Amino acid sequence: MDYLLTEEQIMIRDLAKKIAEDKIRPVASHYDEAEEFPWDIMKLLSQADLFGVYIDEEYGGIGGGVMELVLVTEELSRACGGIAICYAASALGTYPILLYGNEEQKKKFLPDLAAGRKLAAFGLTEPDAGSDASGIQTTAARNGDHYILNGTKQWITNGGEADIYVIIAMTDKSKGARGASAFIVEKGMKGFTFGKKEKKMGIRASATRELVFTDCPVPKENILGKEGFGFIVAMKTFDKSRPGVAAQALGIAQGALDLALKYARDRIQFGKPIISFQGVKFMLADMATEVEASRALVYAAARMIDNGHKDISKESAMTKLYASDVAMKVTTDAVQIFGGYGYMRDYPIEKYMRDAKITQIYEGTNQIQRDIIATELIKERARQK
Repeated sequence: MDYLLTEEQIMIRDLAKKIAEDKIRPVASHYDEAEEFPWDIMKLLSQADLFGVYIDEEYGGIGGGVMELVLVTEELSRACGGIAICYAASALGTYPILLYGNEEQKKKFLPDLAAGRKLAAFGLTEPDAGSDASGIQTTAARNGDHYILNGTKQWITNGGEADIYVIIAMTDKSKGARGASAFIVEKGMKGFTFGKKEKKMGIRASATRELVFTDCPVPKENILGKEGFGFIVAMKTFDKSRPGVAAQALGIAQGALDLALKYARDRIQFGKPIISFQGVKFMLADMATEVEASRALVYAAARMIDNGHKDISKESAMTKLYASDVAMKVTTDAVQIFGGYGYMRDYPIEKYMRDAKITQIYEGTNQIQRDIIATELIKERARQK
């Protein structure tokens, strides 16, 4: 389908696609097996100015938006979802600064992030606070010109590799969610260390670690917004970033479809390619339709956000929900088309299935997305009365 991309968007997409095909696809299996962070690929993306596609020009970016981020993430994910999320997760850590940073904070942190000289990460999830983001236990106590952070964040993408972290911590537990605040924390700060690197089912190129804060002093100038704004920072960030997760899921699904289609044309059974059999044809037709429907939804939501719509929680949740469910279904069907070969690690398709699963889980499980969508529908109905 023609999505009426601008010339600049087409150029960005094609550049990302070329890097994905020429540089990422040949090494995707290596990084998956080695569970090694792909710094060489991050440097290539930096040199190609892709880290700044969604950042304002005055801070070193190219002045694009969510749509440009979606296009890059989709193309990288077609080759490797694990490497792609190393790139996309930096945007997750950058958006809080874009949305709520003051001018001084933006000038200090955004140029390095836009240039890809530094990566970012976002720290919300804890051992006992995942879907219940309001249940976080990490604290930030004011002490003169600093806040003292204590606590542990869990399953943080880019953990240990990123230099800049946005951390949600409680400044007043008695206020519940309204007592949370957001802080910019830099790697190397006293009292800020990392736990073990997690061993994962999929996206193995990506680094996932605990963040540990032990009497970590953070300058008061590093608070985003003001005290009590942390939950809002987190939720508004997710509204902007969830189409990025959807784009990752979309790219994984498209990549799996590409491989399944090629295999179905090449695999001979009963004297002819298996794509000639109606059962396989119908599977491929459904897969292609679902991928295209996913793309239409993701692109529409990204444009809606970039056009300045304020109430985007429902649409953002829809993109993440639908695209990730499609990714899981399409990759599962792709493995089925490959048959026994699809289950073997000698073939690339099983990796797509493993990588797809996480898109239904992080940045809010799909059950949480359904709850968000339903809640927004109820609000809309109430406003119409």
